[in-house]
Amino acid sequence: MSKREDGEQGVELDLASRLTRDHHQSLKLWLRMLSCTVRIENEIRTRLRAQFGITLPRFDLMAQLERHPDGLRMGELSKRMMVTGGNVTGITDQLEREQLVVRVPDPHDRRAWAVRLTPAGRSAFAAMAAVHERWIDEMLAGFPAEDKASLIALLASMKETLRVEEGPAAP
Repeated sequence: MSKREDGEQGVELDLASRLTRDHHQSLKLWLRMLSCTVRIENEIRTRLRAQFGITLPRFDLMAQLERHPDGLRMGELSKRMMVTGGNVTGITDQLEREQLVVRVPDPHDRRAWAVRLTPAGRSAFAAMAAVHERWIDEMLAGFPAEDKASLIALLASMKETLRVEEGPAAP
């Protein structure tokens, strides 16, 4: 127990007493990964806006469609991008007005629609993707190739562990 400023005994626990050594290490790992991701993402977001006048979510949607030439349904895009259906609809509407994507009937379900890149969208994305790849390479240039390979392998292992441990959400 700790003594509060008003003199009463409390049940406040400091962070160190609530976490085991492994928890603390796991938290540090998570925060370090998040910090690196946010730094890179913020820089990419800034550069995409400055050079191409496009937002990162629009770039991400186009990247998903580039991998699926026959198109993806809105629900699948939402799932892959980990955003709401409303967000995907708004982004798709913008890209459709710019003639970078088109909605087409889903070949597997006549009641549904898929979104696909137009030829102009495919061309615009190819140009952006090449520059994007150079930016990432520049940002990580100071990190040795062997360390990159090790980190890729470690994160692949972590991803597999997370996949195995996924279960129903806690209440």
